[in-house]
Amino acid sequence: MNKKWEFYNQNQEKVKEISKTFNISPLLATVLVNRNIVENKDIELFLNPTRNDFHDPYLMPDMRKAVDRIIKAIKNNEKTIIYGDYDVDGITSITVLSKFLKERGLDVGHYVPNRLDEGYGLNKDAIKKIYDEGYKLIITVDCGISGTEEVEYAYSLGMEVIVTDHHEPLDKLPKALAVIDCKRKDNKYPFNSLAGVGVAFKLIQALGIELKLDEKEYLKYLDIVCIGTISDIVPLVDENRVIAKLGLKLVEKTRVPGVKTLLDASGYKEVNSNTISFGIAPRINACGRMGHEQDALELFLTDNINEAMTITENLNEYNRKRQDIEKRIFEEAIAKIEKEHLDKKNAIVLSGENWHHGVIGIVASKITELYFKPSILICFEGNEGKGSGRSILGFDLHGALCSSSEYLEKYGGHEMAVGLSIKKEMFEGFKNKFEEVAKDSHIDEIVPVIKIDKEINLKEITVENVEELKLLEPFGEANKTPIFIYKNLRIDSIRALSEGKHLKLTLKDGNTIVNAIGFNMGQYAEEYLIGDKIDVIGVLEVNTFNEIKSVQINLKDLRKSY
Repeated sequence: MNKKWEFYNQNQEKVKEISKTFNISPLLATVLVNRNIVENKDIELFLNPTRNDFHDPYLMPDMRKAVDRIIKAIKNNEKTIIYGDYDVDGITSITVLSKFLKERGLDVGHYVPNRLDEGYGLNKDAIKKIYDEGYKLIITVDCGISGTEEVEYAYSLGMEVIVTDHHEPLDKLPKALAVIDCKRKDNKYPFNSLAGVGVAFKLIQALGIELKLDEKEYLKYLDIVCIGTISDIVPLVDENRVIAKLGLKLVEKTRVPGVKTLLDASGYKEVNSNTISFGIAPRINACGRMGHEQDALELFLTDNINEAMTITENLNEYNRKRQDIEKRIFEEAIAKIEKEHLDKKNAIVLSGENWHHGVIGIVASKITELYFKPSILICFEGNEGKGSGRSILGFDLHGALCSSSEYLEKYGGHEMAVGLSIKKEMFEGFKNKFEEVAKDSHIDEIVPVIKIDKEINLKEITVENVEELKLLEPFGEANKTPIFIYKNLRIDSIRALSEGKHLKLTLKDGNTIVNAIGFNMGQYAEEYLIGDKIDVIGVLEVNTFNEIKSVQINLKDLRKSY
């Protein structure tokens, strides 16, 4: 697929000024300017955040109410339960709040709904069970903002509820004792993009301030807060960057047995955002997807390294099963797409019998990435269907569901990802309507864009310059890994790896050799020849072999030079 190469507008004067003021390379200064990080105080905060850069937690809506009620519960030793989601954000949120409150002497329990049986968020059966177990106070983490009926039900039983969440509220807030969510319309907190675990962290920070604790009593949880924040794909800017940057340092030397065993299982040699996103998060999320959410929580809560090792082995097995199921569904989906020529449509909507609904969201992501079209996969069990969808930039998936809602039982989500439920007899009508909406949105005119930070030359391809770019880490949402263009290189060698899947190149700039690797780009080995002149765009990396460091380009796209 053709991709559009697009440059940032370059402000060379600002680049020179920042490079000189902060004694950094023009390469690094260019990326900062492209990210609109140009004021001295913002640059210092971005490159070197400290524990003093957290905002005042009491600026959050209802924080004072929540703190006062929790302190009352501590004094009276009230049975309190933390109710959270089954993904990494929810599990880490429960862990942080639970550990902190137990250290304050509170009688704390926790509840995680089963994804397969209960689904996301509060539900009345769970609340009744919590009530029957004698709990007086429910604190939600990473959920609750949309649980209006469920909160009212809890109050009807004589319990009180504190909601902490980071999702978009409905028109009507739950009638809880406190609703801490910076996406509230009356919010005055200076940053509204924290993960659920970030909100839980602000709660323990506020409690720590009120109880006059040493700040280490809440800062020591930043390793767990960091894992939840990076895993939830929130923008890694402002306070999220402070959490991630400081938290990764703690992850490296973590004392949490479960984090240690997960790091060992991931196989990553260094601890960075990729270690969290691709090594730790999939293993934790596999628990929720496969219906074993309690294992993930127990892994974070245990203080026993042997127990942590046993649970981590279970997580690895759940992840392997998840991968096998995902592979099977993906292959079946691709076969359906090719048989029914769905790749010629504006959007891909397909269904399967007994597909695992805990896994279809990942498959939808892969299909959207492969075909660059919004996709919705629905798994039917009898007449009941559950679906997950993923979108491309420029197409509002949630808006499209709103336009097709007459065919749906329930739906929710946002522009890029949705969940839905549907009756089997409504599937064909929904499929046709959704295609109509996609066509009316001129989806065929949307082209994937790769933003290029800078054209580089031989002088800038140094190990020192590339290693300096690590100051921009951790990379993630709203702080993407910088991408550079290198023009007019001659192909010195070219071959496909891993049975034609990947691409390996050596490229010449004059007499200097530059190595390049292109993952999932093996098809180019048939299109280009030794001696061809090409322009490449990609990420600069330092590769170490036999203790010798060299620069490598991780390719994102290439084309012939003109």
